[in-house]
Amino acid sequence: MQSVYRKNLMADNTLKLMCVFAHPDDESLGLGGTLSKYAAEGIKTYLVTATRGEHGWSDEKTYPGPEALGKTRESELRAAAVALGVREVNFLDYIDGELDQADPAEATAKIVGHLRRVKPQVVVTFPPDGAYGHPDHIAISQLAAAAIVCATDANYADPKGLKPHVVSKFYYRVSTKDEFAVYQSIFPDLVMRIDGVDRRAVGWEDWAVTTRIDTAAYWRMAWQAVTCHQTQLPQYRAFENLSEADHRRLWGSDGYYRVFSLVNGGRKVETDLFEGLR
Repeated sequence: MQSVYRKNLMADNTLKLMCVFAHPDDESLGLGGTLSKYAAEGIKTYLVTATRGEHGWSDEKTYPGPEALGKTRESELRAAAVALGVREVNFLDYIDGELDQADPAEATAKIVGHLRRVKPQVVVTFPPDGAYGHPDHIAISQLAAAAIVCATDANYADPKGLKPHVVSKFYYRVSTKDEFAVYQSIFPDLVMRIDGVDRRAVGWEDWAVTTRIDTAAYWRMAWQAVTCHQTQLPQYRAFENLSEADHRRLWGSDGYYRVFSLVNGGRKVETDLFEGLR
């Protein structure tokens, strides 16, 4: 069975990476270096974003409203995608801050459609805790996982008649405790108050990181993509005066947790999301 799967897999040797996130700027802050690296290697990269970040505004007095801000942030995301070499950007058309209240069957079906159409071997999303407890991040992590399962099922209804697709490798983008310490040495405490409880990033243990991508050569592209998100730059001002050494500390390495792989395994830390596929 495994040999048949690998034979079918290699019938199309075009490598594709799909990232499934909640908001514009998740891609740039989260894995801009990874996306730049793989685009430079000729791998096709795709981005599915659940919302347009309609409520991502810090000053209530100057807030332009959800529709106007959503249009602006969509343009910013598309500019960032160009900077990162992302081949295609798609939105799920949910509202910022409401993703965890979306119809799960509907949202899952939308992601299934993109998986079956694009046929990526590798998919990346947020970890189950949403990195720092953001409900939208948690929701998209769950929805992406559900969609990967449903995409394989020949009995799963698809209005467009697309054939099932099996994702070979599924990852969470994760950061270690030391990496969060660096981040929070630059920024104030990152905290969200949800249902009366403070949620913060806690970071993963080093030993739990299964995959480490060297992105040191691509930190400038990642930073360029971050600067495309002009509406969010007031929150990122601390980045502007960083030394090159600090930029490299922030963007020079991306960590992942391999949720599953159909093509490799073991405790050895991977240095490539496509290990076992090349």
